[in-house]
Amino acid sequence: MIRLAQNSDLEGIVTIYNQAIEARFQTGFTEGFKTEDRLEWFDEHSPLTHPLYVYEANGMVAGWLSISPYRSGRAALRFTAEVSYFIHTDHRQQGIGNALLQHAIANCGELNIKTLLAIIIDRNAASINLVKKLGFEQWAYLPSVAEFDGVECSHVYYGLRVS
Repeated sequence: MIRLAQNSDLEGIVTIYNQAIEARFQTGFTEGFKTEDRLEWFDEHSPLTHPLYVYEANGMVAGWLSISPYRSGRAALRFTAEVSYFIHTDHRQQGIGNALLQHAIANCGELNIKTLLAIIIDRNAASINLVKKLGFEQWAYLPSVAEFDGVECSHVYYGLRVS
């Protein structure tokens, strides 16, 4: 079941994010977070403009997706948002990321979002395949801008015009 995230979901969200950080090549962070470290980030996501969604399975957070402002504070970019999603390692390859991303795309109209961006590390083939499957196209490529344990990677921007 997909629903808006609640404060009680934050621990599960952080657990999943820390799994992605530890795995490398899934987010630009290299050090894990404590739940309290993410309180401000959580509170910045308004259900009316830039929500956080969770996929709940058997009473636990199995995955989550955030819609965040792209270049916050720049009025000309107010109709563009960045989408990020992460799935618990025990729940991957079950269609949860697909369901979350489709849900986000379907809700962009009511959120007044015209363009979604997914900014993905080039070694994250699963995420790249998912966004391409849902109609995102590569719009930008930033070569060798990230480094994990001595391994340089690129950032790839995928975009989808939703309205």
